[in-house]
Amino acid sequence: MDLREEILKEHSKKQTNKIIKWVGNNQQKFDELVSLFLKGEYRVTQRAGWPLSYIAIEHPQLISKHLKKLLLNLKKKDLHNAVIRNTLRLLQFIKIPKHLEGLVAEICFQLLNDKKQPVAVQVFAMSVIGNLCLNYPELRQELKLSIEAQVPYATSGYKARSRMVLKEISKQA
Repeated sequence: MDLREEILKEHSKKQTNKIIKWVGNNQQKFDELVSLFLKGEYRVTQRAGWPLSYIAIEHPQLISKHLKKLLLNLKKKDLHNAVIRNTLRLLQFIKIPKHLEGLVAEICFQLLNDKKQPVAVQVFAMSVIGNLCLNYPELRQELKLSIEAQVPYATSGYKARSRMVLKEISKQA
């Protein structure tokens, strides 16, 4: 399969599932997908994120060698929101190595507090930080303040996720 061609062929759940099935838990194929996600042209990076996030959630061992590159990629300007959204989606479900937790927290707080970000990006960032609060209880108050500052102006999706995350971090205390 020419992965780039398949990504460009169509943007649909059916095509995403075809790519997910083709990659499976094959590290070499996954590496190719990551390469396209990080270095492909705009349309390719946008579309590669969907299968990449689902494969990383299903086979987290495949993402470990790429995690730092994915995080540093989030610091770039003018990323398509699909790149940010799919990276954050997978971060919610994987174990983040200790040496990257600070970078993850920094990036996620920046995205959570950026009112220009789409709601999906903000709620995924919120959940990732909520997960980090298990190991870093000192983040709870900062997360709570960030969430509460935006709730009065937030969408129903943001409010629903914020209630869930706030409830979860309050159980940790």
